[in-house]
Amino acid sequence: MRIVSGRWRGRTIVPPADPRVRPTADKVREAWMSILQRDLPDARVLDLFAGSGALGLEALSRGAASVEFVELSARSLEALRRNVETLEAAGESRVHRGDALRFIERLAARTYDVAFADPPYRLGLATQVAARWLDVPFATVLAVEHDVRESLPDGATRRKYGDTVITIYRDGGGDAPQSE
Repeated sequence: MRIVSGRWRGRTIVPPADPRVRPTADKVREAWMSILQRDLPDARVLDLFAGSGALGLEALSRGAASVEFVELSARSLEALRRNVETLEAAGESRVHRGDALRFIERLAARTYDVAFADPPYRLGLATQVAARWLDVPFATVLAVEHDVRESLPDGATRRKYGDTVITIYRDGGGDAPQSE
């Protein structure tokens, strides 16, 4: 895996040593970041189900002010901490070990500018994150990666990449156009 663009462009990061982890493909991550490029400069970012930290680190590379990572898996945390250290990003990041759904239950509205969520597929977790955001929009923008077979609540923009969908909610979710 590598950082696609920004100050760390081309730098390699390590994936978690866990066969259950499905890292976001470079192509999909690049598309995701291109969609959000205007939202990232100086943004406070939240990376839920962080895994290796690729999404949050990519956001930092592209000018985000800070990122908080939330990850439960010990193997993923090991890779995440190693990647933060490799890129010397400790001053701009904070790592939380914990359940992402429990973490967002404690958040107030607009705590973050941008939130990424890349939960494991086929467990309904993406839908739960979106539902929580619709109740309490804890970030101005919520971007969720999920399996094409999982339908998230309306009020978002969707981009499909093979079996992967990126669903993006903005400013309370009601104003975003629908696209498939």
